[in-house]
Amino acid sequence: MDWLIAPFEVTFVQRALWGGLLVSCLCALAGTWVVVRGMAFLGEAMAHGMLPGVAVAALLGGNLLLGAVVSASAMAAGVSVLSRNRRLSTDTGIGLLFVGMLAIGVILISRSRSFAVDLTGFLFGDVLATRPRDLLFLLVALGVALVLTVLGHRAFLALAFDPRTAHTLGLHPRRAQVALLALLTLAIAASFHVVGTLLVFGLLVAPPAAATYCTHRIPRIMLLAAVFGAVATVAGLVISWHAGTAAGATIAATAVAIFFAAAAGARLRTALRGGSRGGPGTGRASGLVRGTRKRVGRAVGVIAAALLLVPVAACGGETGETPAEPVPHGYVAGAEESASAQPRLVLADRSSGAVRILDLVTEEVITQDPVPGLAQIADDGRYAYLAASGATTVLDSGSWVVDHGDHVHYYRAAPRRIGALPGSVRSAHSDTAVAAAVLDDRSTALADRTALDEGTLTLGPVLDGPALPYGGHLLVADAGRIEVRDRENAPVQTLEPGCDRPGGQTVTRRGAVFSCADGALVVTERDDRFTAAKVPYPAGTTGSTGRFFHRRGSDVLVAVRDSRVLVLDIAHRAWRPIGPGPVVAATTAGAGTDVLTLDAGGVLHSYDPETGAETGHRALPSGPVDPAKPPVLLVDAERAYVNDPAGRRIHEIDYADGLRIARTFDLDITPDLMVETGR
Repeated sequence: MDWLIAPFEVTFVQRALWGGLLVSCLCALAGTWVVVRGMAFLGEAMAHGMLPGVAVAALLGGNLLLGAVVSASAMAAGVSVLSRNRRLSTDTGIGLLFVGMLAIGVILISRSRSFAVDLTGFLFGDVLATRPRDLLFLLVALGVALVLTVLGHRAFLALAFDPRTAHTLGLHPRRAQVALLALLTLAIAASFHVVGTLLVFGLLVAPPAAATYCTHRIPRIMLLAAVFGAVATVAGLVISWHAGTAAGATIAATAVAIFFAAAAGARLRTALRGGSRGGPGTGRASGLVRGTRKRVGRAVGVIAAALLLVPVAACGGETGETPAEPVPHGYVAGAEESASAQPRLVLADRSSGAVRILDLVTEEVITQDPVPGLAQIADDGRYAYLAASGATTVLDSGSWVVDHGDHVHYYRAAPRRIGALPGSVRSAHSDTAVAAAVLDDRSTALADRTALDEGTLTLGPVLDGPALPYGGHLLVADAGRIEVRDRENAPVQTLEPGCDRPGGQTVTRRGAVFSCADGALVVTERDDRFTAAKVPYPAGTTGSTGRFFHRRGSDVLVAVRDSRVLVLDIAHRAWRPIGPGPVVAATTAGAGTDVLTLDAGGVLHSYDPETGAETGHRALPSGPVDPAKPPVLLVDAERAYVNDPAGRRIHEIDYADGLRIARTFDLDITPDLMVETGR
């Protein structure tokens, strides 16, 4: 049973399970009336009718759930008004509102180039990103739905079968209709962020529809629909975990499969009943046969539903079993695994040594102990290296990514200070075995990464020259050449061509890169053999370009040389200059995204990396900057970040939406040093 238990040992899957169970109960209450009254088209229309509200909320930086509630409520009100128009059928009114609301939503989305990720989440949901506050909201919504269901049961029942009788009995059918629409709005709005609007319809209709094959009493339909929804949630999460499919879509598909299994079971049960009808006088024997057939029919339905779990076992391997790992890859005691990246900014004030960690998900600012004499900061994706005079403090930011190529694990934990390294760290790099901290570009201090992850700083040898962990080895720049060494620092191979006056160095998905006097040296590894190729600088560039700027792992790099921006495309092994210059900072998120530059006037520019054409610009609120103390410009897969030391704030830039300032974080320190972790 390890294949069944293993997924639910992870925290974010546990939250997804609870979220799915609450949504199943909520949709069972509303979905029962949708099925009984034949309101499926209305349910689908309302699900899509939320799009304008969500679009407006996203563009304004507001709460998406609130936007969904407002839009769905407007849709419900419109349906209620149009249903009173005798010239239009109810379906016609719903269809008009459906198309109108959907068109408005698409028009709003078309105004924003960055809406693709949010739209995907809106349509398909992200059940694995369920947060504790989402569970609290769903619990409250379920409580409200229960109250509406209990208080309105008689009116809903009468309205479902004979509105005129409901009016005669004084049950106020119009009010009951409004209350029923409110219940439907609540269920859809509360559930869309878990399974998305295209898939919420599956949980809203499929489980209650399946339940109608088993019973005809409304309370029992609701109870059984909740059970079917719970089964779909558990089975969907297990299948998604082992098969690597989208969790929300898998849950909805499983719910639909349960409906067809229930329908097939009912059909088979009916066939068995009709095929053995006895003649007059069969008496007790006939009753016994009918009872036996009923039990067989129920068993068939149960077996058909159980067959849905067969693909789960198949995902475990040829034998149907797979040994469960004792802990997830990259897990550290006290950490919490998440379904998505948990980025954080480590911020520091040179003058006071104050250190803050800004959680970009929760927007919480975490105060850390100061580092007196702080001069510079570096990071390796998880750890921040706070360099002061003679020593560097190693700070665990509490946010990191473990990338296995075909899948990624995201973790978060409380920040903690690990220890101190001798010397001032200029840059840092690490893999699963080694943490390499480059000291003053002349030597590299190595540390045991496993021990570091467990909270202990265990120092290894200090190497002459900058070093990169790559391909299970160390690449060391020494005396104008790049040496490949093993983990124990024993020489393995010397690469040609060499690298005079090495400057910046980084590791990408396509290889390791060193900045040399005459170009960039790209080192690749295959079957434990390393090869090197030189990419000469463009004409007019002399000397090493120094540090590379880019999103971690990206195969497109940016360097700034003599205020010129040079872009290195490793895939095509070519440099190209970008923009007119001069600039004080530049970076890029990688292939297919614009190059970002910041000039001395405080204007942020974006350029097409292929053509070099400017695609946008925006003056930042910080105004002109001092080239001698340039701001820090960071970028990840979704946003860019620019510090404003004078204003004591950080600007978050949506670089795919015309360089829009998405958020501004006010701080109590001067954030003149900044790195990002957890990406």
